[in-house]
Amino acid sequence: MTISNDKELKAALATLDDSERRRVATLLVQQVLELSGDARVKGGLDLAGRTDAGSAELAVAAAGVNTARVESFTQCGRDTDWAAQASHFVARAAQECVKPAVDLSAAWEAAMQARMARMCKTLAAGEGTDNREAEAQYQVLDAFLKAKGSGS
Repeated sequence: MTISNDKELKAALATLDDSERRRVATLLVQQVLELSGDARVKGGLDLAGRTDAGSAELAVAAAGVNTARVESFTQCGRDTDWAAQASHFVARAAQECVKPAVDLSAAWEAAMQARMARMCKTLAAGEGTDNREAEAQYQVLDAFLKAKGSGS
C-alpha cells in the first residue's frame, strides 16, 4: 500500500500499536528537528525513538520538552519570528512523542505540528506556503510499514 493522502495516513496509523505509533511519530518529527536548536527536544525525540524507553524516562523527557515548548512560545510571541515559531511547533510535536501512550490522536497531532513547523520555515525563507511535508510524511510511513512487513 502506498500512502498518498491524509485519509490513508490516518488509516495506516490506526493499524499500529502505541509503541509503533510512537516510533512513526518520532520519525515524522525528526524530519523537522533541524528547525529546533533545543537539546531537550532532541533528547526527548532520541528517547521516544528507542523501543526500550521506560515510563519514568518518558516522564522526565516530557517535562523537558514541555519547558522547551513554553520557552519557545514566549520567544515567538513577541514578534512574528517565523524561525522561532517553527521551533515552537517542533517542540509541540515532540510533546506528542513522549506521552506515556501514543494513540492515533497523538500521532496525528505530531504530524500536524511538524507540518506547521515546516510551513513556518518556508514563510521565513520567503518561499510562500508551499509545503511538501505531507508527502514526506507519507513516504516515511510507507517505509516504516514496509520494514515492519519484512520483519526488520
